[in-house]
Amino acid sequence: MGAFQYLTFTHPNICFSVNKACQFMHAPTNSHWAVVKCILCYLKGTVSHGLHITRSSFFALHGFTDADFVIGGYLVFFGQMLISWKSGKQRTVARSSTEVEYKALADGIAEVIWLQYLLTDLRILSVSAPIIWFDNFGVTYLSANLVFHAHTKHVEVNYHFVRDRVAKKEIQIRFISSQDQLADVFTKPLPTASFTAFRFKLRVDPPPSA
Repeated sequence: MGAFQYLTFTHPNICFSVNKACQFMHAPTNSHWAVVKCILCYLKGTVSHGLHITRSSFFALHGFTDADFVIGGYLVFFGQMLISWKSGKQRTVARSSTEVEYKALADGIAEVIWLQYLLTDLRILSVSAPIIWFDNFGVTYLSANLVFHAHTKHVEVNYHFVRDRVAKKEIQIRFISSQDQLADVFTKPLPTASFTAFRFKLRVDPPPSA
């Protein structure tokens, strides 16, 4: 499993499966071993796959965030290149699905903000505020105002920095349909067709000339 974790550096498409299998390392069973063998079989059939980095004239950050039960995930693109991603259990217990989604959004935005500082230090300035794509209308509205305040009083204050960033126009939150939510590949098992399509959009598939 340690080797699998290293492999996710160039194969982000297996993050969810590896993260899920790692949760049972303290007491693995035959069914968990079967999952590990499935991951190995998948890797054997996709040996030419891996994250591909190419030149791009488009310098802007944009990301996708999503959550499914206790699993949260995000991915951040710089231009057309995937440069940061995460899949894993959320650190705190949520009391509502809205809080789960909101925390995932906050984690994604925190990563984007850190990347902005890094790019600024490298003297690479973006011409527009980063866009975060999200597939939950409730959280999208919550990030802009307090329309759901009565239902979200329990949400920790430290996650509300999202609204501050949106209000200052430093981050843009945009809605996207679940069918196009790339972060789904980090938070839940997907049908083969959806997984393959998302893998292509992550630029993990080999180039046409390969």
